[in-house]
Amino acid sequence: MADQGCGMRGAIYPTDCELTEALRNRAMARQGSPERSAAWLAALARAKQVRLLLLDVDGVLTDGSITYISGGGEAKSFNTQDGLGIKLLQESGVAVGIITARSSEAVERRSRDLKLAHVVQGQQDKLTAYEAILKSTGLRPPQTGYVGDDLMDLPLLNRVGFAAAPANAVAEIRRRVHYTTEHGGGRGAVREICDLILEAQGNLVRMQARFDR
Repeated sequence: MADQGCGMRGAIYPTDCELTEALRNRAMARQGSPERSAAWLAALARAKQVRLLLLDVDGVLTDGSITYISGGGEAKSFNTQDGLGIKLLQESGVAVGIITARSSEAVERRSRDLKLAHVVQGQQDKLTAYEAILKSTGLRPPQTGYVGDDLMDLPLLNRVGFAAAPANAVAEIRRRVHYTTEHGGGRGAVREICDLILEAQGNLVRMQARFDR
């Protein structure tokens, strides 16, 4: 009788289907319990409470570079892995928004693409913008997180329940936050934070498994 695939068991040698299934199970087992740094593990308790993640743009969603283009505009580059991380976090029930001191059409377009819940541009006093968001959502500080990279982010980082910074953040910021990413801004830092929150809330494996077909 012809081999019927993984439904046929007991042969002397495993079928190709059985080998593939075994490899997949091993990969999923590794995925379920990856090696995590002490800093990651220490941040899980705070990340578990987050219902709203707010992000700076320059140096966080981007690498901090600003390219001026003809006509008075500016160009920014965003990371697609960050984008998917944000979408998965939103689908898990955590809202995502932006508070940035600069204003840019590129940021507005990226925000629309990602369907961000809150977008505040041109706001030098980020704490005021944050307080307005708390009032409108009814959230408390322990339920919010913020990712920033420079000194103007410090008042907000001091206020939220989960404060994070990318690897390229200035030293004073890295000393003050609850978690510093291994990746730099615009190079996967936001994805790392999204994965941390998803794992803390028990959703990371479930979200990743959707793509493992």
